[in-house]
Amino acid sequence: MSEQVTTRALVLAGGGVAGIAWELGVLLGLRDGAATLDPAVVDADVIVGTSAGSTVAAQISTGTDLQQLFDRQLQQTSSEIEVEVDVEALLAGFAAAGVDASSATEVRQRIGALALSMTTVDESVRLAAVRGRLLDERWPDRHVLIPAVDTETGEVVIFDRNAGVDLVDAVAASCAVPGVWPPVTIDGRRYMDGGTRSSTNADLAGSVDRILVITPTLAGAQSASDHLDEEIQQLGLDRVMVVYADEASIAAFGLNPLSPATRQPAALAGRTVGQASAASVADFWGS
Repeated sequence: MSEQVTTRALVLAGGGVAGIAWELGVLLGLRDGAATLDPAVVDADVIVGTSAGSTVAAQISTGTDLQQLFDRQLQQTSSEIEVEVDVEALLAGFAAAGVDASSATEVRQRIGALALSMTTVDESVRLAAVRGRLLDERWPDRHVLIPAVDTETGEVVIFDRNAGVDLVDAVAASCAVPGVWPPVTIDGRRYMDGGTRSSTNADLAGSVDRILVITPTLAGAQSASDHLDEEIQQLGLDRVMVVYADEASIAAFGLNPLSPATRQPAALAGRTVGQASAASVADFWGS
């Protein structure tokens, strides 16, 4: 009789530049506290990365060591672009798009129209910033899923290594916050942030045995794009564990989590959360 193999998925949520740094910190903190965990969290069978999480998914799946990725977040310089964002006003605009909408797809179409109408940095400038995040621009030979949303149709598209799309383009599309960054052009279509469907898209993990979700939000906090509770119900409570941010992490993110200035404090806060969560994650992941 063959031994049953446990399959695992890692889900990395959106959260801006601060979210990238925080998630890398959490992952390193998990390794700090559970160094012998086999398989390691970053070696999950499936990795789903949305928006900020798409960057982290690309970074950790291409073989770059976590310590190196974490140390880059502590550097004063980066390829990131400083941008002023009123996050509350931005989220209010997204919520307004849902008023009297007949479906979630229609809401995303409205947000897509907003994204296409806004003046932002040039698309090539934004792509260069995203490219600077990745030490390896090749798709990994791993099951990595990166969701983005078609601005015209409102439909989600899942990019992976078989999609025929450059990794940088896929990540930039998933990170294209409407009204802040330009939609990304791929094969004549314009794509925006995968977080406009869901900040986690945990349901894309599929029928694996264990699903670890890492999200830079407080437990119980809800936003227009936060469908994690619904996704957990769909996936099954016994299959999902969530690592949330704590109050210190939220303070580290500040009022503008898209600012490069958040990278160092967010990374350090994330590492603390990861270390504190390591034992419980190890029990869940290794069981």
